[in-house]
Formats: sequence, C-alpha cells, structure tokens
Amino acid sequence: MKSVIFVCLGNICRSPLAEGVADKLVRLHGLDLKVASAGTGSWHIGEAPCDNSITVAKQHGIDISHLRGSQVKRSDFSEYELVVALDQNNFDDLKAMGCENIVKLGSFGFDGADVPDPYFFKGFEGFDKVYSMIESCVTELFQAKGLL
Repeated sequence: MKSVIFVCLGNICRSPLAEGVADKLVRLHGLDLKVASAGTGSWHIGEAPCDNSITVAKQHGIDISHLRGSQVKRSDFSEYELVVALDQNNFDDLKAMGCENIVKLGSFGFDGADVPDPYFFKGFEGFDKVYSMIESCVTELFQAKGLL
C-alpha cells in the first residue's frame, strides 16, 4: 500500500484526525505512504478541522490545524490504493459512488464498529473517545497491511 485516504461525512473532525494519526505513524516509522482525508459532503470544503479535533490532536502531539476540508471524488478511488470509511453510512456512500478499494476503519480492532461522530457526544469527552478509537484502528490497519 502506497496511499490511503480516510473519509467521513464533513472532513472536519473524524477523517482529519485519522489523517493526522496516520501521518504521525508515517513520520515516526519512515514509511513511504501518502495519506489524505476527505468527506462525502461538500459543506465544509476549504474549512479547517473543528476546534475540538485540533485540540485533541494537539494533546497527542499532532498538528492538524493546516488541513482543509475537501470532498471525495471518483478520481480518488484510483489515486489512493485504499479508501477507509469512518462509518457504515460513509462506506455505503462510497460504494454507491463506485469505490471498490474500500474498508471500514472500525474493522481494524473494533469488530467493524462505526467510528462515531463526536458531535453526538456531550462536550469534549466525545472527541477524546473518538481520537482513542481512531488511533487504535489506524495503528491496527497499518499493522494488518504490513506497514508497521
């Protein structure tokens, strides 16, 4: 695997966190891997990740403040060897767009569970929980793909 893109709904909380975690692993282990993130929706194109995602990433030594929201395109399915959906709705939307090289992040260590949108939790606690799940799943994904 030489490239991976993480996809959630808006590309301002979950998928930028996954990109940040993956980028940290790439740098830490000297991997030759292109990482990116995108959303299935278009309403946050060009926006920075949400403040809570930036904060929780920073607490773990990751800076995602420079990332900007983008919408996934069909051309991403050939540009990236692996497309990683953060939840079942994203997975289904990507499949409907014709994506075949897709996996669900929660399949790596969480029995296929969805990585929940942290906005469904009350307060900052949801971002902590979602970050921990993403960090664990991305690490497990990289191990499963023989990158670590």
